[in-house]
Amino acid sequence: MSAVNTAARAFIAADVGGTHARIGLVRGVGEGGRVAVLDYRKYVCAEHEGLDAILRDFLSHHQDTAVTHGALACAGYAIDGVVVNDNLPWRVAVGELRDALHLSDLSLINDFEAVAYATQYIEPSATLALTDAPLPETPGPQVVVGPGTGLGSAAILPMQPQPLVLPTEAGQIALAPRGELEIAILGVLESRHRHVSYEHVLSGPGLLQLYQALRILRAAPCTLERPEQVTEAALHGGDADARQALDVFCALLGSFVGDLAMLYGASGGIWLAGGILPQIRSFLARSTFVERFLDKGRMRAFLQRVPIRLMEHGQLGVIGAAGWYLDHQDGS
Repeated sequence: MSAVNTAARAFIAADVGGTHARIGLVRGVGEGGRVAVLDYRKYVCAEHEGLDAILRDFLSHHQDTAVTHGALACAGYAIDGVVVNDNLPWRVAVGELRDALHLSDLSLINDFEAVAYATQYIEPSATLALTDAPLPETPGPQVVVGPGTGLGSAAILPMQPQPLVLPTEAGQIALAPRGELEIAILGVLESRHRHVSYEHVLSGPGLLQLYQALRILRAAPCTLERPEQVTEAALHGGDADARQALDVFCALLGSFVGDLAMLYGASGGIWLAGGILPQIRSFLARSTFVERFLDKGRMRAFLQRVPIRLMEHGQLGVIGAAGWYLDHQDGS
């Protein structure tokens, strides 16, 4: 199938994380991988027996459309076409999905590779600036980070004719705490995990673990059982431990993002996404996030020039997966 024909025909683009699967019916529009979303639906993964059931349900609403190909952006990484991710509630095997849905082609990319790919379509006015640094006129390396069910990240390198996106597993880097409280929290987490990564604290489950660790350190029972309860109690419930857990979350996120900015020389900026941050955007803006981001010794002068923008995840994964698919057709 040629690239032109692929772009002209509607196809599936899916963004599958540990909690939600976002599915779109899309087609290419014009040049440069531009995407039109014809239909979009969001599913709760745990409510379905598998990704094939979700995709079948989606396609059942489009029986008058001949869908023969698709792009799947999925959290984790693939070995021999099987996605490896402990946060997914079921097995995802690309070949099995393709055959079950009678598709001629189903491509697989990392979910944050897709989100990173979609940043080229984002209008800065639709984002929240967390620092005063302006977006550079000359493109430079960028980093995309998003805490959700897990901690996703990707790097974007300026290349021609299109940027090169590098999916990473930076969320699995060992946690580097600062100060007595964070070191004490690490001690609690080390009693639970052989390897304590940033994902263990910078994710929905991680926020809950921060709260639980604080309660353990205070020898107090845990009254909150879900990440959303911690967020709600921190923002509106007046719970001191929930609020401190969110404070620590924002501080550690600043340190983590600052490290990635230095690692990739991210003069082009940082994009923050994921399921958690839009819910706490005002809290994040008032937190020590930026202070911890900048607190990197003599690298502070460089980091002060790095813009940081918070964006809504929404349909970004679907648009990015579709755009990647269109740009990577080789005419075969």
